[in-house]
Amino acid sequence: PPASAGRAPVPPDGGWGWMVVFGAFVSIGFAYAFPKGLAIFFKEIQDFFGTSYSEVAWISSIMLATTYGAGPISSILVNRYGSRPVVMFGGLLCGVGMISAAFCTSILQLYICVGFITGFGLALNLQPSVIIIGKYFLKRRPIANGLAMAGSPVMLCTLAPLNQFLFDNFGWRGSFLILGAILLNCCVAGALFRPIGAATASVKPQVTEEGKDALKEKISEDAMEMNSPTNVPMENKTEEEEEEEGKDCCEKVNQYLDLSLFKHRGFLIYLVGNVLMFLGFFAPIVFLAPYAKHTGIDEYSAAFLLSILAIVDMVARPATGIIANSKWVRPRIQYFFSFSIAFNGTCHLLCPLASSYTGLVVYSSFYGLAFGMVCAMLFETLMDLVGAARFTSAVGLVTIAECCTILLGPPIGGKLIDTFGDYKYMFIKCGAVMVLAGTFLFIMNYYNYRMLAKEEKERKTKEEDLKSVRTENEGRNNWNKDTTQVGSELEPLREEQGVKKEMNGT
Repeated sequence: PPASAGRAPVPPDGGWGWMVVFGAFVSIGFAYAFPKGLAIFFKEIQDFFGTSYSEVAWISSIMLATTYGAGPISSILVNRYGSRPVVMFGGLLCGVGMISAAFCTSILQLYICVGFITGFGLALNLQPSVIIIGKYFLKRRPIANGLAMAGSPVMLCTLAPLNQFLFDNFGWRGSFLILGAILLNCCVAGALFRPIGAATASVKPQVTEEGKDALKEKISEDAMEMNSPTNVPMENKTEEEEEEEGKDCCEKVNQYLDLSLFKHRGFLIYLVGNVLMFLGFFAPIVFLAPYAKHTGIDEYSAAFLLSILAIVDMVARPATGIIANSKWVRPRIQYFFSFSIAFNGTCHLLCPLASSYTGLVVYSSFYGLAFGMVCAMLFETLMDLVGAARFTSAVGLVTIAECCTILLGPPIGGKLIDTFGDYKYMFIKCGAVMVLAGTFLFIMNYYNYRMLAKEEKERKTKEEDLKSVRTENEGRNNWNKDTTQVGSELEPLREEQGVKKEMNGT
C-alpha cells in the first residue's frame, strides 16, 4: 500500500464541509440555547410545584452539567463509532427526555427527565459537532467554528418567543411535548455528518505485479506453516491474550482519552481559567427573564430581552471568527479570548445599574456581544493550544472538569436571590468571577507565550550546535578521505622516483 494510506485525510476546507457546518449549526444551537430557553417556564413551574428559585434553577444546572460532564463519554463514542451515529442517537434521547418531562408530577422527576436524559442527549450533540468541524477545516477553521457557534443565538432568538407562545396556548406540559418533537431535528442534522474518510476509502491502493506475486508466495508459505505439525497457533494466541490482559487500566483509558494532556502547560492554564469562568457564565442568562419579570416587566417583553441578546450574539460569533482568523489576532488568540471573558464579567458588574427596561435592553445588547465573543473562541483556543490530533480527548477532559462549576453556578445565584431578595448580588458575583478568570488567563497566557519562545530559542540553539558539530565532523572526514586519496595517487610516483635514484647511484 502507498505510504499515505495510514495518514489522516487532508481537511478539504470547503465542499461538503459547509453542509457539515450547517448540521453543526443546528446541533450546537440546540445544545447551547435549549437550557437557556427553558428559563421562560421557570416562574410557572416554580408556582406549580411550590419550589424556591434555587430549586427550580437546578433544572438548567443539571442539564448543563450533564451536557458538559458527559463530554468524555461522547468523545469515546465518537472515537469508536464516528460523529454521525452519536449525534443521531443524541437527538433521539433529547426527544424522549422532553416528551417524558411532559408527564412529570414532581420537581425530582423533572431533574431526571429534563436534566439527565435531555442533557445527555445534548452532550451527544455538542462534542461530535465541534470535533467534526476540526476534521473538515484547517485554514478556515475559525470562520467555520464561528458560523457553527452562531447556531446558539439563532436558536435562542427563536426559542425565547416560541416558548412563550407555546406556554400561553398549551401550558408547560404541552410545550414540553412540542419541544421534544422539535429536538428530533438533531437526528436530521447528524445525518449530514458524513465521515471525512468515506471518499478516500474507496480508492484502492496500487499494487504492482511483483508485489502480487510476493503476496501469493507469502500466503502459500503461511498456509504451509499453518498445516505443518510443528506450528502451534494456540500458543501465539494465548501469549497475545496474556499481553492484552496485562495492560494497565490507565493505558486502556488512554486509548480513548489522552491523559498526557495533564502534563501540557497550555492545556492546564486553559482548564483552570475555564473552570473558574463557568462559575458565573450561565447564571445571568438563566435569571435574565425572571429578573425582568421581578422588576414589573411583562412576560413578552422579558422574553424579548433574550431575543435581543441572541440577535447581537448571532452577529458577534461570525464576526469574532473573522477577526480571530486575521493575521494580527490568530498568533495571539489567547489574549483575545482573555479579554472577551473579562469584558463579559464587566457587563454583569454594571447590570445592577440598569433599573429600567431601556437599561436592560442596553445590558442585553452588550451581554450578547460579550457572550458571542467567548463562545466563538471557546473551542478554537483549545484547538490552538493542543492541536487537532489531541482535540477530541481535550474536549472530553475539559467538559468533565467544567461540569462541576456549571452545576453549581445557577443554584448559587438562586441561593443569593433567596437570601437577599435582590438579583444584584447574583450579577455582582458572576461579574467578579469572570473578571478574575479573564485576568488569570491573560497573565498565565503571557507566561506561557514567554516560556514557549524561550523553549523555541533553546531548541534552535541546540539544533545549530548539532549542525555545527555535524558540519565539523563531515569536514574532518572529507579531509581525511582527500588525504588518503592523494597518498594513494602519489604512491606510484614515489616508487618510480626511488628506482631512478638507485639507477643514478649505480
